[in-house]
Amino acid sequence: MSLAPRVVVVTRPSERDELIARHGTRAAAEFYLRSRGRTLADADARHDALASALATVGAAIPVHWRRGHVDRSDLDRFLFAPEDIVIVAGQDGLVANVAKYLDGQPVIGVDPEPGRNPGVLVRHQAASVRDLLGAVVAGRAVLGRRVMAAATLDDGQVLTGLNELYVGHASHQSARYVLRTADGRTERQSSSGVLAGTGTGSTGWCASIAHDRNAGPLLPAPDADTLCWFVREAWPSPATGATLTAGELSHGSTLELTCESDRLVVFADGVEADHLTLAWGQRITLGTAPRHLNLVL
Repeated sequence: MSLAPRVVVVTRPSERDELIARHGTRAAAEFYLRSRGRTLADADARHDALASALATVGAAIPVHWRRGHVDRSDLDRFLFAPEDIVIVAGQDGLVANVAKYLDGQPVIGVDPEPGRNPGVLVRHQAASVRDLLGAVVAGRAVLGRRVMAAATLDDGQVLTGLNELYVGHASHQSARYVLRTADGRTERQSSSGVLAGTGTGSTGWCASIAHDRNAGPLLPAPDADTLCWFVREAWPSPATGATLTAGELSHGSTLELTCESDRLVVFADGVEADHLTLAWGQRITLGTAPRHLNLVL
């Protein structure tokens, strides 16, 4: 007898919960906000919207199915099974947070506050979950394949990201390294770091950098099997250059950096706590990842 499907719901604390956790009690959080001319009303409304969406999602899961729940802070310690169906309830960025821990499982993004979030990755309202779960199990769901980026250290460690990868100094000071492009050009650089982004991430950090560039690579489409990359604030000096500052990486091609700093870090999708570390002389390559996100459309 085969096991019933398991649905894993991924959430993060609401703003109200974070405020109360920081200040100890609701009254203390309310006092803190009132002293700055604000109240908990907005945070309460957003908390209630999330709670309502989660209640609707819970009711949509068949009673005989298995269930799991994981908070964003516990993702690196949670074991997803290959047959899981993942429901992410929250902002678009929460889908990016969970993507690196998955390997092909279908992901249903639920927006608890339609109209407030862009809805790029959390495309559905909670009321649609029942039908979407049925479509996934029956094989009728339309899945959007989203390319991910991978950073591979020369010691075999790998970090993946759905939006972008950042390589640079931990405190965003000058990072020193030798950059080698996919076509073999090299340049010693000192910069604020290097960013490699996917089509999914082209509406985020990479978009803000591209907006300020007079020339540079076109940002990839959401389903494109390519990456774009940018060097942030390259500093031209007698020892460092600033000519190789942007480009594209097609599938199978890579951008290589050799560390010439005491310590550089690599993190994905803005989660600095989950990072790889490069020591002097270590090499890291950036390119498309072999796995991808399956987003239920």
